[in-house]
Amino acid sequence: MSAAPLVHAIQERLREAGYRDITTPFRIAGVEFAFTAAMRGHEARALDLILLFDTTTGDFGDREAARVRQRVEALSRALDVTGSRYVVTAILAGALLAETVEALAETCRVLQVEGVAIGADGKPADDVAMRQLEDQIRVLLPLRLPEGTAESQDGNGPAVEQLVRALPATNKALLNAVIIASEQGEQAVTDAAGLAVGAPFRGDEGVQPL
Repeated sequence: MSAAPLVHAIQERLREAGYRDITTPFRIAGVEFAFTAAMRGHEARALDLILLFDTTTGDFGDREAARVRQRVEALSRALDVTGSRYVVTAILAGALLAETVEALAETCRVLQVEGVAIGADGKPADDVAMRQLEDQIRVLLPLRLPEGTAESQDGNGPAVEQLVRALPATNKALLNAVIIASEQGEQAVTDAAGLAVGAPFRGDEGVQPL
């Protein structure tokens, strides 16, 4: 079975972001699971497990809300049995299955990708189409702050410079930690911010209150 061009475009963008393909079907807890496509993260996102469903032309029941839900729930149970820490994200590529999104949201993170123009080469047709695709899978992509080319008339410069000016000097350590972690994605930013904020308190460990 050949997946739709939209699925291939999503896979290609995720590969550029560091995700790797998983051969399907694959086995977990002795149970075989077949999906249109599957991917996993790398390094900071090593616990991300991505499942892709072709809701327009796909096999494996991708066009039936009930069957999609059953397969994801079965996989979730298998992961629980093995004690896996994978965070599952289901990407529904193509026709909107509103009831599927609502049902799956109880089990995993759900992203719907639709309305993206794909060119003859299997890639987003233009920059607008690429932005549409990226906006719909943004939570899986590294956070990149836009870089301005020049200082504006009202004193607002690039996003990073604006953030630096907005924070007081006492928060520079937090700022640096967040900017460095932003290349690794949302969870890395959250973890870095938590460590930076908690640092002063960790220094007081063992000190008895007055």
